[in-house]
Amino acid sequence: METAALNRLVERARLLAVPGRRRVLGIAGAPGAGKSTLAGRLVELLGGKAVLVPMDGFHLARAELVRLGRADRKGAPDTFDAAGYAALLTRLRTPEPGTVVYAPAFDRSIEEPVAGSIPVDPAVPLVVTEGNYLLHDRDGWASVRSLLDEVWFLELDGEERVRRLVERHVRYGKARPYAERWVRESDEANARVVAGGRDRADLVVSQRGAR
Repeated sequence: METAALNRLVERARLLAVPGRRRVLGIAGAPGAGKSTLAGRLVELLGGKAVLVPMDGFHLARAELVRLGRADRKGAPDTFDAAGYAALLTRLRTPEPGTVVYAPAFDRSIEEPVAGSIPVDPAVPLVVTEGNYLLHDRDGWASVRSLLDEVWFLELDGEERVRRLVERHVRYGKARPYAERWVRESDEANARVVAGGRDRADLVVSQRGAR
């Protein structure tokens, strides 16, 4: 993302980071659109005024996906604990003085959620959360949108996004033919679901991929 565009987004996020009042900013978009990268940069550039709580911490564990018969669709809307994510957002919106809330993270090296990984201090005014289904209105996700003060939809040229996804899967240990098939059959199916929520975003952030 160009520096000028990033700076504009940082300033918009800064308006939400008002001390004394907790707000939650969501960044949605298809797999591979760059949500985690943008969210991480925002939090970094806002200093101690923001903390990142990814939606991916609410992936169901592989053992549970196997039990449910959904392991081959990991990443689909019904392979997350949507109600648990909504419950955490509810808690984060109303911080209790002196009480640190611990949120889960997702460890890509083991492809599993890890509980209690992210401390959220009650004094931090802005929580930034990112994930595929923040604007999804089915499969148990409908309540999430009302828990977010603002949601940005991040989009990227499809060819570049697919390339990034394949490279990410390969980087974390998948063979390239398997990675390409997974992106084609699973990630892209999820991307089509995610696209259905675009019009519910407060801001659409379009970016060009590498040339």
